[in-house]
Amino acid sequence: MIGRSPTRRKPTAGGPPAAPRRGPRPAPPAARLRLHGVHAVLAALANPRRRLFRLYATPERRRELGPAIAAALARAGREVETVERDRREIDLLAGPGSAHQGLVLEAAPLAAEGLEGLIARAEGSPRAVAVVLDQVTDPQNVGAIARSAAAFGAVGLVLQERHAPPETGALAKAACGALEHLALARVANLAQALAHLKEAGFWVVGLEPAAAVALAEAGLSGRIALVLGAEGPGLRRLTRERCDLLARLPLAGPIPSLNVSAAAAAALYELFRGVPVPRPPD
Repeated sequence: MIGRSPTRRKPTAGGPPAAPRRGPRPAPPAARLRLHGVHAVLAALANPRRRLFRLYATPERRRELGPAIAAALARAGREVETVERDRREIDLLAGPGSAHQGLVLEAAPLAAEGLEGLIARAEGSPRAVAVVLDQVTDPQNVGAIARSAAAFGAVGLVLQERHAPPETGALAKAACGALEHLALARVANLAQALAHLKEAGFWVVGLEPAAAVALAEAGLSGRIALVLGAEGPGLRRLTRERCDLLARLPLAGPIPSLNVSAAAAAALYELFRGVPVPRPPD
């Protein structure tokens, strides 16, 4: 069989062959990821637990955010190499469709603290809440839930090692910097993790649309593990059986359910309502 001859580029009129167009930048090594977006990047710069490699910024963003970048790094007592790139280069670094806002940070993924680290964070808190996700796989939803969890003061997230998204730039962007403030515990067996949380004094509450009790009427206090299932199937049977209580959000309108991230935000509001919140510094 005669093979095809390699295709040759025709020379352009009056000059050498045109240079090939530059393709997408190669992905970072497995031990690195590319965070993008102002809030996610600034929070990562200020987090001493996050290992940094290189910061890419458009010239405009570097001028505009120079003081904020310097302040974030100063809080963590460190430096990072900063490289200016035009917007097209930043587009390639961040990946297709990324709303990077002119910033990309190459960094290491956060090390999971495990359940023990999450439980340790609950010490001394008047209302310690951990959010447990049962096969919630969409990174946008997980990121939005992390953002609500951090905003309301939850101690962390419990995710499965399988059936849960890895940390990515898109997830971190949706979390809006929240990943830097939460304990992240990835577990192999969710039922065993719930049993461990019970032993540590957490009251395990599953959010279930058909539950008889409304969350606001349950009179919950102390340590709470709020368990949310995937959209559609909801909590799995074994997860439901491991809960101390199933509770619902009282929906009064014609829409029978909420997106899981919206449900998480509403449930967290109910759990933290009435808990004293310290004033932010002036």
